[in-house]
Amino acid sequence: MRLLDKTILITGASKGIGAALALGCAREGADVIINYHSDRAGAETTANQITDLGRQAAVIQADVGRVSDIEKLFAQARQRFSRLDVLINNAGLTGWSELFSTDEAKWDLVMNTNLKGTFFCSLQAAHWMRETETAGSIINVSTNCAALGVKNLVAYATSKAAINGLTRQLAVELASLDIRVNTFAPGPINVERNLQDDPDYARAWGSVVPLGRTGESEEMIGPALFLASSDSSYVTGQVFYADGGWSVQGKVPLENLDKASQQHS
Repeated sequence: MRLLDKTILITGASKGIGAALALGCAREGADVIINYHSDRAGAETTANQITDLGRQAAVIQADVGRVSDIEKLFAQARQRFSRLDVLINNAGLTGWSELFSTDEAKWDLVMNTNLKGTFFCSLQAAHWMRETETAGSIINVSTNCAALGVKNLVAYATSKAAINGLTRQLAVELASLDIRVNTFAPGPINVERNLQDDPDYARAWGSVVPLGRTGESEEMIGPALFLASSDSSYVTGQVFYADGGWSVQGKVPLENLDKASQQHS
């Protein structure tokens, strides 16, 4: 088991990619702190699945777009666990918005959750790892949309591109503490929010991905496990894409982008 007896905190782990990562880490022997914002039932379901695997799970509510909530999240996590080995910054908002309809409130909501949340969760994790002298790993979840511009996603794509830059900066800042910082960027994935935005999501995006299909949440476990484990012990400051080749070819399904944006207008 690559993560035996490690403690991992995953933000936004009540559903989708976050829940898949939580279970994937538990199967490799980790205890998991499950953060959620509003879906407590989903978080509890994930926690129950982890305990069924014989590992510990803690469920903690926090809006990572608020620094005060982040501080409470880590304070509660410290009450349950003596150390933190891995942080996975997974929580994020898509924030669909037509360019000229993007107002300050929409911009701030996406930036606060995606970028500010990633930074301040990373800072709290680094404080904890430094205090316990833990050779830790911080893993950020970005997006293929940070590689190429995508219509109606100006705040989302910008926030994730900033995370890619933040990854490199934190990797340099934290290297002397033996804390590694890396990012992986999923491509089009069949998560609930994407399928709600457009029921035809899998066909629309699968038609422009070189591998010919959209991905599943479970396919993101491998990249996360690599970055969380000693398999990547000499890897830091890196961003790589798990997107079926989409960021290489870069085509977009315009009909999906318009449908999704209309859902949130």
